[in-house]
Amino acid sequence: MTDAVRPRKTIPIVPVAAGGAGESVGLYEASKKIYPRTVRGKFARWRWALVFATQLFFYAMPWVQWGGRQSLLFDLATRRFYIFRLVLYPQDLIYLSGLLVLSALSLFLFTAVAGRLWCGFACPQTVYTEIFMWVEHKIEGNRIARMRLDGEPFSLEKLVKKWFKHVVWIGIAMWTGFTFVGYFTPIRELGMEFLQTRMGSWEVFWVVFYGFATYGNAGFMREQVCKYMCPYARFQSAMFDRDTLIASYDTGRGEPRGVRAKGRDGKALGLGDCIDCGLCVQVCPTGIDIRQGLQYECIGCGLCVDACNTVMDRMALPPGLIRYATENGLAKGWSSSQVWRRVFRPRVLVYGCVLLALTIGLLASLVLRVPLKVDVVRDRGSLARIAEGGQLENVYRLQIMNATEKQQAYRIAATGLDGLHVASDELVEVGAAQSRWVAVRLQLPADKAPPGSHTVHFEVGTADGGAHVSEKAVFLVPR
Repeated sequence: MTDAVRPRKTIPIVPVAAGGAGESVGLYEASKKIYPRTVRGKFARWRWALVFATQLFFYAMPWVQWGGRQSLLFDLATRRFYIFRLVLYPQDLIYLSGLLVLSALSLFLFTAVAGRLWCGFACPQTVYTEIFMWVEHKIEGNRIARMRLDGEPFSLEKLVKKWFKHVVWIGIAMWTGFTFVGYFTPIRELGMEFLQTRMGSWEVFWVVFYGFATYGNAGFMREQVCKYMCPYARFQSAMFDRDTLIASYDTGRGEPRGVRAKGRDGKALGLGDCIDCGLCVQVCPTGIDIRQGLQYECIGCGLCVDACNTVMDRMALPPGLIRYATENGLAKGWSSSQVWRRVFRPRVLVYGCVLLALTIGLLASLVLRVPLKVDVVRDRGSLARIAEGGQLENVYRLQIMNATEKQQAYRIAATGLDGLHVASDELVEVGAAQSRWVAVRLQLPADKAPPGSHTVHFEVGTADGGAHVSEKAVFLVPR
């Protein structure tokens, strides 16, 4: 781990028991429940804006229709993937690979610029934790009320609030699981099957599995997922450097800390601007103290910035004691313009250019993509034979996949040898977004080619010439 990401503290190995053969030691620190405080500010608004945007897309898209079908559907049963007007087949896996590469490069770019932006604002763990915490706040009250309720002995009020909270949590989680499955099974059909109690066993399993995963992660595990389960927290240091924007505490301005009345001159008292109120710790979703420097648990949400700026405003002090800054900027006292000039350094520009080029290439490939797929398989049960009229015949099986949403008529031809022609039906009809296996017989006068294997090409295209695909095959001429 580099000096850009420092552990918050060392966990000691403490003997917990002694026996005749040796000692047992505890290797893990006891975890305390975190009660994040609600805060208002620029970054809190951004977080909620991303919550609304991501969840509006996630919950609404399966219900949006496009041309009489679901606009976004990954139909594994029929091996069709519908993305608005696009119909993709498993043979189009290259586009998924391209999307994964773009996602990885985007992660590298955003992390190099401003740290864990994905974690702090758009990660599903962050989003659903924020939603569940909002429900908890509305039912159990603010931070102090929640702490008091948990510390109280069992009572009817505590039972009602706790159970009501969990009922709402489970409802949100189950609806989330249902929506998730709705991306793989048409959601309207899934809804009717649910109402008629006819859902398939696998559909029930995945609804419950995804729902309870959401319930467990967002309701109970919360920051433990970010701190211990997410691998990004561990390898982020490889993408950080001293010119990465991170939530930072200005030690030179804030130290030494000390409580003082509003309006009192901290410098006259020998104090910095930090009044040691602890609000930056109370609002942190992972419970860290940003004043101890950057830690791998920090998800870059900026809530500590909002909390500190609120306090600075009340104390009539300038904002920015905690702010997004770079380590070099803080150490050298750079202005905002100087910091941003170093943020857009060669490493970031290279990431940006590569990402832009790959995005343009992927979009161009999708736009220019031919909505037709053809696979050629030799018929292993029938080798080359002599047909009527002294013609040498090879038999093939063609899988023609129509990647449009209307029925198409395709014409089949063959090239590569003089006199080669298609002896079976040359015109084949394939339904909308369907595939069809077709037996194709190629014939050639026996004296037109020497013995051996000869490369030929199947030319398959729409009758109107709108789409055309050429696939290579081998024509066998026996000795």
